Amino acid sequence: MIVINMKNIAALVSCSLVTMAANAAALPATQTGSQWFKTSAQLVSDKTQQTKKSQAKNVILFVGDGMGVSTLTAARIYQGQQLPGNQGGEENFLSFEQFPNTALVKTYNTNQQTPDSAGTMTAMATGVKSKAGVLSVSDASLRANCLSSKGNELVTLVDLANAKGLSTGVVSTARITHATPAATYAASPERNWEADSNLPAEALTNECKDIAYQLVMRDEDNALSVALGGGRRNFIPDSVTDGENKSGRRADGVDLTQAWTENFSNSAYVWDKAGFDAIDASSTDHLLGLFNSSHMEYEADRLDDTAGEPSLTDMTTKSIEILNKNEQGYLLIVEAGRIDHAHHAGNAHRALVDTVELSNAVKAAFDNTNPDETLIMVTADHSHVFTIAGYPERGNPILGLVHNVGGDLAVANDGKPYTTLGYTNGPGAVIGQRDDLTSVDTKQKDFMQQALVPLSSETHAGEDITLHATGPGSHLAQGVIEQNVIFHIINQAQSLGGTKY
Repeated sequence: MIVINMKNIAALVSCSLVTMAANAAALPATQTGSQWFKTSAQLVSDKTQQTKKSQAKNVILFVGDGMGVSTLTAARIYQGQQLPGNQGGEENFLSFEQFPNTALVKTYNTNQQTPDSAGTMTAMATGVKSKAGVLSVSDASLRANCLSSKGNELVTLVDLANAKGLSTGVVSTARITHATPAATYAASPERNWEADSNLPAEALTNECKDIAYQLVMRDEDNALSVALGGGRRNFIPDSVTDGENKSGRRADGVDLTQAWTENFSNSAYVWDKAGFDAIDASSTDHLLGLFNSSHMEYEADRLDDTAGEPSLTDMTTKSIEILNKNEQGYLLIVEAGRIDHAHHAGNAHRALVDTVELSNAVKAAFDNTNPDETLIMVTADHSHVFTIAGYPERGNPILGLVHNVGGDLAVANDGKPYTTLGYTNGPGAVIGQRDDLTSVDTKQKDFMQQALVPLSSETHAGEDITLHATGPGSHLAQGVIEQNVIFHIINQAQSLGGTKY
């Protein structure tokens, strides 16, 4: 028989704690004096001082399309290596990586293990997971079948915010009618129905409306205050040539850019940077900006655009200026859409530059808002099959060839060097003998990283992505969550409710 003496146990515990304290006090100066030690200790100490505030007047949701964890890591190193006095880049942080609250987010669609952007943004915008390829309709709908979507439309955060009297805005560097931005304001069983010319006979018969039409043809009390991005061709008739000599794609003859200025008070439409810069936020309540016929330029190419385009930071800042006039608050959704496109092209350089620009836009948003009343969240819709590999020494150019510690060029079993960054599949796939990259500048912006499986377009990946949050309600970003939880964090922070519906 075992007799438990609680007094002895208490004495042992007390003795153990004293010993631990003594050991902690005896840490050598080489340990406690280390900058690594001091910085991390201060970080933990700061976290103990955090306070929780639940209600937010404003919410800004940033979505880096395709911005998986490997993209974040590579982008932070890339940005750090551009800074003067950097120690290699690895110690750098993107602006939002220093937000106090973080979660991991599961991204699958109801019918796909590895998701697409339509289903993932639908989850964030409505609180409901759905199929790949559909926009803010439930998974009871059949993709590309108009009739099946009738009655299965879902109410979005934009609808709820507008119903509460908040101002709303959607910004993207992709076409504003592309899947991610479209899911915030449109309901459609097919993400590709961007203009009426994309609608099949069944959709026309059953009176489904194209995505561009749904953006513009809204009642003023449920209208977006700001819509900025690309995709001009979906808003103008096919008989019209725009300012950059590109034809429209609307078959119905309707000029939706004109309808925007006619439908909404104090409204403006702009299509180039000069027009954008001239907008007076104080006198503009509804701004539509369409800066390219299709997607906007990659950030790495933006200054080469014919008519000029604002940056993602420019568009974010202008949006805040317009939305901030509403004393009741606002909801702003900002997508860095072209991170995804660069990855699909197997082109890491452009993906990283666009990720850094997203970081800049987030910093601008934080600097231009009140942290006590604005919830800012940064996430992705999905990841990509983008890898960081080899054993490069610290400070090795992230876009460069791998050099081992000591500086020697690393070579693979075929005797040829290889890059730190690569893709599991995509257009850069090696068929037969690998190219010798010894004399290739892998850091130039057009370089396509080598890949394993040959595909015309690199694919999404299925692993979790991250959610970074600061401001009122940000403490709810924690743990491993389903993607549709993001809707509910915003809904709770702004008390959107939805009782009107």
